[in-house]
Amino acid sequence: MKMFLISNNQDTLTGMRLAGVEGAIARSREELSELLDRAFKDKDIGIVLLNEKFSVKYPDITNAAKMNKNTLVIEIPDRHGTGRRPDFITSYINEAIGVKL
Repeated sequence: MKMFLISNNQDTLTGMRLAGVEGAIARSREELSELLDRAFKDKDIGIVLLNEKFSVKYPDITNAAKMNKNTLVIEIPDRHGTGRRPDFITSYINEAIGVKL
């Protein structure tokens, strides 16, 4: 099983390539949709990595992609950091399993 990165900047793509992860850059809504479709059709790709900024810019596309049952879609921060709250892990646990930490 392979990972595939869809990034909105060259720096993230270069860093992931150094780690052995292939990918492509999407600079528009159409490019993002095309790259996701291509990744989902490739049976060797089991994990798609997306920059978090795509969720802010195109939430409908990223939410639909996460519903794909054959491929795991994971959002990652880019070199500028994350757009998440500092306590996002704690709040995620609270929402997921109802345990307050």
